[in-house]
Amino acid sequence: MIGVHKSTISRELAHNTGLRGYRAKQAHCLAIQRRQNKARPSITDQDWLRIEALLCQEWSPEEIGERLRLEGHRPVSHEWIYQHVYADKRNGGDLHTFLRCQKQRKKRYGSNDRRGKITNRIGIEQRPAIVDQKGRIGDWEGDTIIGKGHKGAIVSLVERKSIYTLLGKVERKKSDLVADMEIRLLLPFRDRVHTITNDNGLEFAGHQKVAAKLKADIFFAHPYASWERGLNENTNGLVRQYIPKNRTFATGTDAEIDFIMHRLNHRPRKTLGYRTPHEVFFNTQTQLTGVALGS
Repeated sequence: MIGVHKSTISRELAHNTGLRGYRAKQAHCLAIQRRQNKARPSITDQDWLRIEALLCQEWSPEEIGERLRLEGHRPVSHEWIYQHVYADKRNGGDLHTFLRCQKQRKKRYGSNDRRGKITNRIGIEQRPAIVDQKGRIGDWEGDTIIGKGHKGAIVSLVERKSIYTLLGKVERKKSDLVADMEIRLLLPFRDRVHTITNDNGLEFAGHQKVAAKLKADIFFAHPYASWERGLNENTNGLVRQYIPKNRTFATGTDAEIDFIMHRLNHRPRKTLGYRTPHEVFFNTQTQLTGVALGS
């Protein structure tokens, strides 16, 4: 008669039948009471404002959720954060623009190495085993990030244990400029530089100058073996989030490079137990999720 399934009628009778049987007014009062006693949402508007502020700093939902848990805030599932972002997108919001988008990259392999040779090059196979263990601060990986049209480059250095990142722009990918930039970036941390594992490119041909200045041992990965510096390659991909491949570095400023370094070094990482590279490298602890709401 009322056009609903018999199970619906059965549940209604089971939930709202009193001592004197089922009565419509009593059933309605019970339904209202249950609705009022229903648990309130565990995530408040203030929580979402904090989460949105961290999203605007290019943190991933997983990084946000785990860092909130680490700092004693209300835990929020990364899947819940994704749903919030997608709902915001459907409503015309821009939170989705802050999500990192990783594109699958085609790798190029070659059977012959046609590049020139690096004088006194020491291969990665001679690198001490302690470097592979990532048990100490002071083992670095080095590479260069090239701008569009090969105009300009960024020297990229990453410490293996802490993932602490150093970036510096050079006008050309010349070995003397790259060597000077490596020295400039690492000299303030000379006591935390034991080894450097560089890409096999000729831009690192000035390695002997760097080794002498920093009192460090320098090794080289094999040609076309980027996985031997996987951490460095991954970091370069994160840098590309800010400086895409279709952009030249001529317009880039030192302030922009410093901004990117700050973002990467103060972003919680899963491999660090959601601590930041800055916290691990300097053995400190900072409050990150207590940022000003809406900033």
